[in-house]
Amino acid sequence: MKAFLLTLLAVVLCAEQAHSLVCFTCKDASSNWGCLAPTICQSGENYCLTTYLGAGIGGHSGQSISKGCASVCPRGGINIGILAASVSCCSSFLCNISGASSVKVSYSVLVMAILASFVYIRAGL
Repeated sequence: MKAFLLTLLAVVLCAEQAHSLVCFTCKDASSNWGCLAPTICQSGENYCLTTYLGAGIGGHSGQSISKGCASVCPRGGINIGILAASVSCCSSFLCNISGASSVKVSYSVLVMAILASFVYIRAGL
């Protein structure tokens, strides 16, 4: 019995684990609610990717969220007030549930830019 348990332990420890990452997927969704479809990633795709794009001028704003599996992790982001873009990734089961909410269009920067434009135009510079 002891030999059987040792053999079983050796087989379990030496066996290659099957790793199938599962990520949420969507393409150009207008909200995170449209990105709740899970998919099993292919072999070699070790990251769940979330891409967020947002823009706003005046009272008009829009956003686009895309999610899926990726073999590389191209992290990055930019926020210039009226335009925001972010790429984030993670590597665990359904970890990309967030809509990259850390990067959104900054309305305070947008208002300041509009006010500065009015002052510039009024001053005739």
